[in-house]
Amino acid sequence: MQVMGPHHNGLVTGLLADLLRRLRRPAQGPEGIASLGHRAYVGGRWDEIGDLQWSFLLNHGLRPETVLLDIACGSLRLGCRAIPYLAPGHYLGIEKEAELLRVGVEQELGAELESRQQPRLLVDDSFRFDRFGVVADIAIAHSLFTHLPPEPIGRCFQQLRPWLRPDGVFYATYFPTRRRRRQGGKGHDHGYFAYTDSEIRLFGESNGFSCELLGDWGHPRGQVMAAYRSGR
Repeated sequence: MQVMGPHHNGLVTGLLADLLRRLRRPAQGPEGIASLGHRAYVGGRWDEIGDLQWSFLLNHGLRPETVLLDIACGSLRLGCRAIPYLAPGHYLGIEKEAELLRVGVEQELGAELESRQQPRLLVDDSFRFDRFGVVADIAIAHSLFTHLPPEPIGRCFQQLRPWLRPDGVFYATYFPTRRRRRQGGKGHDHGYFAYTDSEIRLFGESNGFSCELLGDWGHPRGQVMAAYRSGR
């Protein structure tokens, strides 16, 4: 009979725990949105995290004339704060789930404000920022890298660089980890991906961006912030 050591037992336990997390994940897309609601689907803590994002951007140079690109804008948690403040047409929101955008406009933003402020909202799952035809001053991706493996993160940077002004900045949050993790599988709206600081730097640097690690910015779930600039 083979006796398994503590390392082997720990590995098995970890694999089982990861499998259970995957099995318990809520559904993605319209089914998941209908089940959870549009606020919970994007992580909940709607007011707390929305206010945190909003305060961060105001403290980092957002002005009414800024063109703001909200990557994975969801059901407009940031958008319903930014759109009334920005000049008409200066909010660019891109989201892969059409249902989140629809409900966000109907229940959070409202038809009157949408008509008056003319936000540019795009359903797209491939980071095709060129479809806006507008260069952004500031881009932000809140809780996007936390749900994606490396390949689509790299594609996000590749697609963004031509559509961010040379003096612009891209803010992105991530879950930090001291040790590099195996990031297998596909991205998932309710998945968990964490990256080392060196990996986070490399995502930008390998695509022509410099990276400044801003660290803790008060996120209730421990996501930290990085700032990327192309300077081209």
